[in-house]
Amino acid sequence: MQLKYNIVQLGCQMNISDGERVQKVLDELGFVYTENEEEAHLLGVIACSVRQKGIDKVYNKVAKWNKWKNRKSLITFVSGCVLPADRERFLKLFDMVFPMSELPEFPEMIRQYGIVTPAGIQSLDAGLQDIKLTEENTINPADFKLVPIEVADKPAAIPSVTESNKTIGEFWHIQPKYGSGFEAYIPIQNGCNKFCTFCAVPYTRGREVSRPSSEILDELKQLVSQGFKSITLLGQNVNSYGLDKKGEELSFAKLLKEIGEFGKQSERNFWVYFTSPHPRDMGDDVLEVIANYDCLAKQIHIPVQSGDDNVLVRMNRKHSVEKYRSIIHSIKRLLPEATIFTDIIVGFTGETDEEFENTRKIMEEFKYNMAYIAQYSPRPGAASSRWADDIPKEIKSQRYHALTGELMQHSLAYNKAMVSKTCKVLVRGEDRKAGFLSALTEGKIIVRFASENKSLIGHFVEVKITSAAPFSTEGELVEAFSEINA
Repeated sequence: MQLKYNIVQLGCQMNISDGERVQKVLDELGFVYTENEEEAHLLGVIACSVRQKGIDKVYNKVAKWNKWKNRKSLITFVSGCVLPADRERFLKLFDMVFPMSELPEFPEMIRQYGIVTPAGIQSLDAGLQDIKLTEENTINPADFKLVPIEVADKPAAIPSVTESNKTIGEFWHIQPKYGSGFEAYIPIQNGCNKFCTFCAVPYTRGREVSRPSSEILDELKQLVSQGFKSITLLGQNVNSYGLDKKGEELSFAKLLKEIGEFGKQSERNFWVYFTSPHPRDMGDDVLEVIANYDCLAKQIHIPVQSGDDNVLVRMNRKHSVEKYRSIIHSIKRLLPEATIFTDIIVGFTGETDEEFENTRKIMEEFKYNMAYIAQYSPRPGAASSRWADDIPKEIKSQRYHALTGELMQHSLAYNKAMVSKTCKVLVRGEDRKAGFLSALTEGKIIVRFASENKSLIGHFVEVKITSAAPFSTEGELVEAFSEINA
């Protein structure tokens, strides 16, 4: 019998990257991915605790899956960003609940929860890339016997982070199953030390841990050699990279410089992005490095969350609006061609009309290319959950739409200025508009152009912009780059 799995991935790019490693583990065990949840023998969620809506999706999924157990053998798991309060509830609903740092132990957990194979399940202590599959140790899906969950012998306690000697370092050693052949994520850091009052990350991922720069550089060089064109460095607070290993590791600026030097010597053409930095740690050193190297993309995502100092204090952001303003001025001085993205929360506890108006004013001042605007919802376990969620939903919605309208104006003005210009873009796939392909500029502006040549997907081309709309543009194909440079 061929065992199948499906994974629901919620939330940020870090969760997508984590999910790629989970898929690699399952593929190595002989499982086969299926889009159809109903035909899967193993179902899992990579959870996101940023908003209650994300956790509600997890509860809805597992409720449906547990009903299926009445008519089929099924194993369920949840990992990712899970708050302690949710974890206690999940222990009663899922067969397996574990942090990502325990992914190397996942095969053994699966065996304990009902999968039986004559060959057993091999330990992944050394990292999946080090396992040599032979006839003697290969796990054949046909050898598996799926024991109904109700009669399977379960361990006395579900493995937890406190019971495991695994570290995030061993998790990073697992080779991902990349979801694309030309775009990839590289985690460079895990956890956060900032403790913003609205945020659950320090409680779900722990304190900041930096991945060794040698591993990051090796993974990036391998991806470039394989033809990847867009690579994003991931962390909850990337510009504090290396601070947990002072004197032993590169700073974030020096890591970017190493990447830039490699890009200078490489014959291949690629863009490197990063997300997300924190304004408190953002200095000119990072921007100066980006300015010096073509492979370091001229696109900066710098979350502001609020344009009012009082709200920033309540959020425990540890910086002022003026500090943030100085960063934007530095970006525009050192990287005049860069696009600027941000994150904003409206309706945070106690946000007055005047405080919201200050946020609207910075939207007008900084003219962001993109802003990810969220209506505040308290998360149990985060510090702000102790305070009243005192802004009515109607007011939050009004503020959300007001900022969205402001953003659309600035996006349209920027995109109109692109008309008649020729841009290098990376083709990402077919567009929703029939007969068109969709691409991104270096600054992550959407460009669609008429073409049914799917062989262009995953390659750089030049497009002349002919029209503009909020958040996107249209153009005409000018030229495709040669393979070595594309």
